[in-house]
Amino acid sequence: MPIYFSTGGYKNEITFDVVKKILNHGIKNIELSGTSYSENTSSNLQKLLNEANFQIHNYFPPPKKPFVLNLASMDREIYEKSINHIFNAVEMCETLNSDFYSFHAGFLCDIKVQELGKKVESRELQNRQESILLFIDRVNKVSEKAKNHGVNIMIENNVLSKNNSENFNDNPFLMCDADECLEVINNCPKNVKLLVDVAHLKVSANSLNFNKEDFLTKCNNIIGGYHLSDNDGLTDSNNRFDEDSWFWKYLNKDLNYYSIEVYNLGFEEILELYNLAKKNLTKK
Repeated sequence: MPIYFSTGGYKNEITFDVVKKILNHGIKNIELSGTSYSENTSSNLQKLLNEANFQIHNYFPPPKKPFVLNLASMDREIYEKSINHIFNAVEMCETLNSDFYSFHAGFLCDIKVQELGKKVESRELQNRQESILLFIDRVNKVSEKAKNHGVNIMIENNVLSKNNSENFNDNPFLMCDADECLEVINNCPKNVKLLVDVAHLKVSANSLNFNKEDFLTKCNNIIGGYHLSDNDGLTDSNNRFDEDSWFWKYLNKDLNYYSIEVYNLGFEEILELYNLAKKNLTKK
């Protein structure tokens, strides 16, 4: 029952420095995510392999020139940047002895860097079913690459905020609800699973008016891991969870991937959350 801590909240810091800080506070399982571009990221992290267990998530290693990773894009340049980033991440997984690489499900439009996690300006959307088929085809390419490097793939459910739902009067993101998650994962090889971000799920369930608990039940057999944080149900704010958070009793406790993705906390608070997660994920 490995519990990881995400570096996603340190987008303006160098990866090596962040990892050293986390290790100095006794946390050895680290999900590499976000952080700033720096040269020699891989070789610097290799120096810490005796101290840390790494997994790699989405926009890591951070590229020199930022872009929005979108494996469903119909823009050739964005697709090539996305697939090359993912292939590079998979190769780094092998270098860092990481079992998993996870990334976000695709979008039906190309989002600007400054719009990530915020209101996305309304624009024309790609055809949903064509985009799903395109995304599945590309995930299959990723799966083959990952298999050759001994890596498992997980795709994270997207988050549809109330603002973006109202702005588009539609859903511009793939894999927000259970049916679409099942459609994608069931059409991918066995080394591809679903990474459920319970905070994304909480927001999307409110925006799309579905039952978040039912989502976890329906998708149970395709889930490979979880991202843990909480919010007000309107915005994905990466707030801390607590003993009474809604999701505990619905989580599969037999998996090998649970990542705490809570931002802007001191290390004493992070250790409290780590111990709380360990307590609630231990089978009774």
